[in-house]
Amino acid sequence: MELLSQTWHWSISGFLIGVVMLLLIYFGKTFGMSSNLRSLCSMTGIGKKVPFFDWDWKSQRWNLVVVVGAMIGGFIAVQFLHDPSNVNINPKTIEQLSLMGIDEPKGKLLPELLFENSSPKMIFILIVGGILIGFGSRYAGGCTSGHAISGLSNLQIPSLKAVIGFFIGGLIMAHLLLPLIF
Repeated sequence: MELLSQTWHWSISGFLIGVVMLLLIYFGKTFGMSSNLRSLCSMTGIGKKVPFFDWDWKSQRWNLVVVVGAMIGGFIAVQFLHDPSNVNINPKTIEQLSLMGIDEPKGKLLPELLFENSSPKMIFILIVGGILIGFGSRYAGGCTSGHAISGLSNLQIPSLKAVIGFFIGGLIMAHLLLPLIF
């Protein structure tokens, strides 16, 4: 258990991601999380009214299992393997966040202001952010994990463009919009 609760070197995760990508390529599959939203919508039968959702979601059952596994793995990690002493946030980041009124997540993974605050402003920000992320991932033809991991490993130029766009969008959000919101 101690091995699992420690922070692993980046090369181990990189190697494991590479192995998973080789297996997916071998089996003719592509990785991405946002495509599961399309599968879930298709499962409801909405494809009869919206052509975008009229497709064979059963061919993507394996990807739905990946999402369930990610949720179960996240639950296990937070409930049983979580060690707050392993969280090491750059002091400059903490300083910049404190200028916006966002507290340091002491003993937690997330700041209380953002994720334990049920004020209408926070709920609105989280809902709008979720909608924008969902729209953006579908507009870009995939999410960050799909483009950055699967698309780049397959040397796809559209994925490179999407990843550059994600990065620029993250910089704009972190340096321009976040200070305006808070």
